[in-house]
Amino acid sequence: MNGATNKITALYCRLSQEDERAGESLSIENQKDMLLRYAREHRFPNPTFFVDDGASGVTYDRPGFQAMLAEIEAGKVAVCITKDLSRLGRNSALTGLYTNFTFPQYGVRYIAINDNFDTIDPNSTDNDFAGIKNWFNEFYARDTSRKIRAVQKSKGERGIPLTTNVPYGYVKDPDNPRCWKVDPVAADVVKRIFSMCMEGRGPSQIAKQLKADKVLTPSAYKAQQGINSPNRPTENPYGWQDSTVVHILERREYTGCTVNFKTFTNSIWDKKQRDNPIEKQAIFPNTHERIIEDDVFERVQEIRQQRHRMTRTGRSSIFSGLVYCSDCGSKMQYGSSNNGDPAQDFFDCSDHRKDTSKCKGHFIRVKVLERLVLKHIQAVTGYILRHEAYFRAVMEKQLRTESMEQIRIRRKRLESNERRIAELKKLFIKIYEDNANGRLSDERYDMLSQTYEAEQKQLEAEAVTLRQEIEVQERQNENIEKFIQKSHKHVGIEKLDGYALRELVSAIYVDAPDKSSGKRVQHIHIKYDGLGFIPLNELMQKETA
Repeated sequence: MNGATNKITALYCRLSQEDERAGESLSIENQKDMLLRYAREHRFPNPTFFVDDGASGVTYDRPGFQAMLAEIEAGKVAVCITKDLSRLGRNSALTGLYTNFTFPQYGVRYIAINDNFDTIDPNSTDNDFAGIKNWFNEFYARDTSRKIRAVQKSKGERGIPLTTNVPYGYVKDPDNPRCWKVDPVAADVVKRIFSMCMEGRGPSQIAKQLKADKVLTPSAYKAQQGINSPNRPTENPYGWQDSTVVHILERREYTGCTVNFKTFTNSIWDKKQRDNPIEKQAIFPNTHERIIEDDVFERVQEIRQQRHRMTRTGRSSIFSGLVYCSDCGSKMQYGSSNNGDPAQDFFDCSDHRKDTSKCKGHFIRVKVLERLVLKHIQAVTGYILRHEAYFRAVMEKQLRTESMEQIRIRRKRLESNERRIAELKKLFIKIYEDNANGRLSDERYDMLSQTYEAEQKQLEAEAVTLRQEIEVQERQNENIEKFIQKSHKHVGIEKLDGYALRELVSAIYVDAPDKSSGKRVQHIHIKYDGLGFIPLNELMQKETA
């Protein structure tokens, strides 16, 4: 070999999970042995291995390859040798870029032994065929990816969990790894996290509490149990992060469901995981024991959408995100007095704060709100205990009337959307034919097709939402039964806590104070979860009649 002998000979080995199935011929040890023998036989100096074991060839973001590339760009490499072109990579464009431009730019001779490829002889016939071989290597990667995706799709559609990492709170059944069993210790932590969220605590507050109580993080707990985890334990085994809490709160698997196709990738070249919309996910209920009830999970997702505002004192209220102005419908903001006295904490209409002309002053003390809400909940739960059958009948009649109107409105809108979607499909065909026949320019075709496509996507998304809302309206009787069961848990409640409040109540509307009698009188209207407004006064009047 000619040239400076202080430079290294880079021996690059790569093995992907798919290549591993080919057997010993592609093993890392086999590649090392072949490359080292070749280097010694041809007297290439300073042989140095760069290895990527379990790395796909469709990407060049591999630790071993990047380390070799850094040495090449530093001018420390004279020769690079691989078993064949496919070991360098299976992206024909990038493989060609490295062999034809990058390596020559830094004076590196590249050799692919089995393909008889050597950049020292640019006129070689084998070098001429390198582009075709690179294309076949890429085709192999595409074909393999296609087959794997087909297998995964088939498994996912049958309800077989696609995740290899069981969610924190579960362990794999030793007798059947596809089945999940509840891990009592971790499941208790999951329940506690959901409970704290129901009480009105945000992810940072929950993480802080778990850290203070020295609860092991999921990765630290799995490491302690000898369970493999994609996340490495941090230095602090109790160092809970907000993101970890959020991840747990958003996992539907805790309701006993298998959820497949939660993420997707654009292509074999782009490995970034993107979130799939819920309508494209495959959800299979009752595949394993639940840790969290459905209504608690759904309520937590609603709470997660709400902003919990803290005062300057660092306090927050269990009512945050639930209180609205009866007149303008705006949220009422939580605040405290300048002296920091908790008894003076209040809620005020956000619109009134911004512009007093938009809305009258809707102001209520937190202690007054708590007293009124507690009294109303006590009356509702007590009435259900005494007259459950009559309560059910009244609410069924009320919800049936409301549902019929809501369903009629939504179905009308859905039919309109479906008609327009059908029209857009016909328009697509027409403009395509006009463009093909020369009656419509390419620029005009592109503009119209993009406009139609955007409208169609919006209508289809709205149609999905409408169908879901119609389904919810048609299941109102289930909501009544769920609410009755929840109300039984809180009969005789003496003090209002965040969990009870958010389990029963979805919104509280506050009227402006009435001072016409000389006294300050203020009314609230409570919208209960799944039921809406309960006609409590009418029910109580009939009870005393």
